[in-house]
Amino acid sequence: MSEVADEAGWDVEPGDEIEPLVQAVGRMLRVFREAAGMRVADLAVAMGYGEDMIRKIERGVRIPRPEFLDRVDQLLNAQGNLRAFMEDMQKARYPKKVRELKEMEDRAAEMLLYSNHHIHGLLQTPEYATVMFENRQPALSVDVIEREVAARMARKSVFEKEPAPALVFIQEQVTLERPLGGKNVLRRQLEHLLDVGRLRNVALQVMPTNREEHAGMHGQMEVLKFLDGTAIGRSEGAFNGRPVSIPRDLRILELRYGMIRTQALPPRESLAFIEQALGAL
Repeated sequence: MSEVADEAGWDVEPGDEIEPLVQAVGRMLRVFREAAGMRVADLAVAMGYGEDMIRKIERGVRIPRPEFLDRVDQLLNAQGNLRAFMEDMQKARYPKKVRELKEMEDRAAEMLLYSNHHIHGLLQTPEYATVMFENRQPALSVDVIEREVAARMARKSVFEKEPAPALVFIQEQVTLERPLGGKNVLRRQLEHLLDVGRLRNVALQVMPTNREEHAGMHGQMEVLKFLDGTAIGRSEGAFNGRPVSIPRDLRILELRYGMIRTQALPPRESLAFIEQALGAL
């Protein structure tokens, strides 16, 4: 199978609830292909993809890219019936865990986020995110890396929400200095942090390495609060790393996060710190 053919879509994760919809799109593709009097081989040649890829899409085991549906709709004269699923397939392309996370982030009115090993996903540039996934072990395929990066970038729509949520990011100093992907990647990442940190609904704070007291030694943390008064939180070093939502557990995480905020640099000093780190590159 050629690399070009493999770009037609993404594999469906076993047990994903999106699978029935992907299968329905595949069956519809087959109906319109047969109505047009085309064999799988004919469609593959016309679209520039391998026959095996077309068969996978028709069987519903491969999620078609939105641009694939756009082109094939016109080719098969489907009158918009295939094109109508472009948005659904755009969402389906993201791993299940990312779709669930994005749904919660989209609902959140306030987010408290602490990251100690790397720049938080919502703050990452595409280049930085790519390097993050390229460093995974065992190594990920190019297709999986592309899918994961696209999913991470899609989550950044939270910055475009109206009304805007309150976002607090606390980053360890080392995350601003580790040149993942090289200095140019880090330079663009720090420039992006400065842009985001200046948004009115964002507080970006840096935790200096020389702090003698640190309430975040148990790992990264996040607390998402929703308009209905509910919330969900998670910390690597609490409750076995599982998400929690009962008030008693959330109070523990919020107390810990509040202490980290007081120990980190204030937002204005943090932006100045990032500017200094950028100047040192």
